[in-house]
Amino acid sequence: MRLMIVGTLSGHITAAGKIAMDRGAMVFHAETLDMALSALRGGRGADLLMVDVALDIAQLCESLTAERIHLPVVACGVGTDARAAVRAIRGGAREYLPLPPDAELIAAVLEAVTEESHAILTQDPRMQRVMRLADQVAASDASVLITGDSGTGKELMARHLHRKSRRSDKPFVSVNCAAIPETLLESELFGHEKGAFTGAVARRLGKFEEANGGTLLLDEISEMDPRLQAKLLRAVQEREIDRLGGRKPVKIDIRLITTANRDMEEQVRKGLFREDLYFRLNVVNIHLPSLRQRPQDIPLLAEHFVRKFCEQNGMAPKALAPDALAALARHHWRGNVREMENTMHRAVLFSGETVITADDIMLSGAKLEPQQQPVDVPQTDEQPDAEAAKSATGLVGRTVAEVERDLILETLDHTLGNRTHAANILGISIRTLRNKLKQYSDEGISVPMPREPVRAYL
Repeated sequence: MRLMIVGTLSGHITAAGKIAMDRGAMVFHAETLDMALSALRGGRGADLLMVDVALDIAQLCESLTAERIHLPVVACGVGTDARAAVRAIRGGAREYLPLPPDAELIAAVLEAVTEESHAILTQDPRMQRVMRLADQVAASDASVLITGDSGTGKELMARHLHRKSRRSDKPFVSVNCAAIPETLLESELFGHEKGAFTGAVARRLGKFEEANGGTLLLDEISEMDPRLQAKLLRAVQEREIDRLGGRKPVKIDIRLITTANRDMEEQVRKGLFREDLYFRLNVVNIHLPSLRQRPQDIPLLAEHFVRKFCEQNGMAPKALAPDALAALARHHWRGNVREMENTMHRAVLFSGETVITADDIMLSGAKLEPQQQPVDVPQTDEQPDAEAAKSATGLVGRTVAEVERDLILETLDHTLGNRTHAANILGISIRTLRNKLKQYSDEGISVPMPREPVRAYL
């Protein structure tokens, strides 16, 4: 991982940096916040910022958000200054680490940040064949398109390809094409010069240049605007890009990996994705099977996640009872490995001391709380009948986010999973709807594919 240390850390910077390097991190230093932002704009990528608590962390986090630089920030300071720690956390820092640096504490933070790069676990023959294919193509510079349902581990596979490649000591940069507004994605990918558009207060290198020498992952490539697809095609063909407001092209050297959970050939037939770009990206296709298609991995992954969450929550090890394993084997796993991870996290938290039984496993988004009893609401002029009372009690006590989620999923149920029709009914863009559905899926909520009705959700 790449660690940027910002500030002097009261003279402890050398010790902190050495501990991080001993744990395998690439460490570089910026004395001020302006120097750190300038380095990030200039393509000096980082996976974690460790910042002196004496600096204005709130301002740093605001600047990172404004410039769409998504990095976790950890504040560091001498001793256990509670006020400084609270101020840092409120300002946007993930954690507060007291100095002098503790080797195990720094190691834990680095491990948490790099956790997603752990090896892919499998013992199922079908998935093992996929892994052999991945290992065969990893050493090449061929473009790879990774396909599969949501939650199957497409980004994890992309990181596996990078770790096995000749570029493993170079940057791995990921961009979610669906999570960035279309108006900003071009700048995010290709960078811009100062003054190229309103808000471009300084020159900034894009993800192509940040990944130079390494691997660039374009996640959910099917969501990219057709106009931007043409510019991406040129970058792939010519190995050069044009910054917004730039005067000359910039040469790049990257290995490009893309992911999609849609049928890309169907997207091409519908005219939603350029055929020439599709063939450029799909030199090698790695299709990840859904979890229900790799049944031998279900107990392996379940036991792995149980160990992981027991350790994270400071609990004694727990075992999976035979009836629990049987329940997991019968489940459909529409959310795939992501759903499995969230399911086992809940099971660890709500099970007994040593054994997880089938009763502890809440599948298909079962609610955590019992159903509320009906509430008697007196009749008033403003609430003339029982139906109105029922409607009111159904909303009071719930958050806006919960009501919004139910409205979106019920509308999707009404349209039999048709995203475009649902977006029109809801009065939102199809892009906003897809982002919401991805958020729900990431939270372990079952989101149907098109033409499937909603069955159950949290």
